[in-house]
Amino acid sequence: MKKDQMAPLHRTPIGLLKAEDRFARMTLATLGAVHAIVMLSLILVLLAIGNQAFAQEMADTEECGGANLVEAMRRDDPQGLETLLAEAEATPNGSGLLWRIEDDGAAPSWLFGTMHVSDPQVTELAPETEKAFNAAATIVIETDEIIDPERAQSAILARPELTMFTDGETLESLMKPGDYALVSERLEELGLPVAAVTRMKPWMVAGLIALPACEMARKAKGEAFLDKMLAEEAIAKGKVLKGLETVEEQLTAMAELPMEFHLDGLVETVSLGPLLDDVMTTMTDLYLEGKTGMILPMIRQAAPAGSQIDGEGYAAFEERIILARNRLMAERAVPIISEGNAFIAVGALHLPGEEGLIALLRDAGYRVTRVE
Repeated sequence: MKKDQMAPLHRTPIGLLKAEDRFARMTLATLGAVHAIVMLSLILVLLAIGNQAFAQEMADTEECGGANLVEAMRRDDPQGLETLLAEAEATPNGSGLLWRIEDDGAAPSWLFGTMHVSDPQVTELAPETEKAFNAAATIVIETDEIIDPERAQSAILARPELTMFTDGETLESLMKPGDYALVSERLEELGLPVAAVTRMKPWMVAGLIALPACEMARKAKGEAFLDKMLAEEAIAKGKVLKGLETVEEQLTAMAELPMEFHLDGLVETVSLGPLLDDVMTTMTDLYLEGKTGMILPMIRQAAPAGSQIDGEGYAAFEERIILARNRLMAERAVPIISEGNAFIAVGALHLPGEEGLIALLRDAGYRVTRVE
């Protein structure tokens, strides 16, 4: 399997002008928070439920919103959109959510890209995907611990330093006074006093802030996000359920990133306010269209030339959260695929690219072809 890292990306400065600049700024500022949602949907809900007033407020919220930022580019910057589409088109395996994995020694298996939300548009499987799921004997998700809240909580409590400051540090002690005041004000608006989360690592707080109210409402009511729904159906139908990672490994991946990157991401996420809904709406729309390879090219295309912003933090994020996990998941998927008839469901951002799961499985000798 390939071991090369992708070239560092550069984060966009604060100024928000054109639609494509606005999208890049929002995506880069919130990608860590979005991945906290994507990776840790169950964990974020468990943390939120710890504050009953917050949980009840979210459960009573039904409003969903947000504008599609790609459509804004289509209207405001068609030339920029043309460049984006060309780069997305050049991204290997950047279109499609369901893929067939074949090997001469076993029955075919399937690779499916998910989005870890409970949006009904997302949780309704397309016909070919549902057919593959129903036919599979083994269902594989990122972590099978999501099916057991007590097990997930135990994993969190076993390594508190991964999600909480255990050395006396707090958000207040690490942040500039003005930044801390900004975060505190936003948390108060959400009905979650900063005192309740001041010892949480900043990426956990950013994830809580970035989660759309309607998504938190569905989760607070017990509605399953796509991966958990697949796991529950697998168990109900007597299928074997397996995971490729543990909750501890996912938490460790986030915790190992530079603290400065996490703190910057928290402040910038708060600064965006309602525009966060645009990010999630755009990601959802791209997902439903199967355009898994468009998100990261959007970031690269929109970042301004000659930016003075240091890109090392984001490069570390991409390597640790996406590429390294791709390699780990591919390695652990191989023995499962060798048994045949498996349905492997992982976050859709792990599929495309030169070091995406599809390419890595092909490098391992499998024939991987798009189905849907």
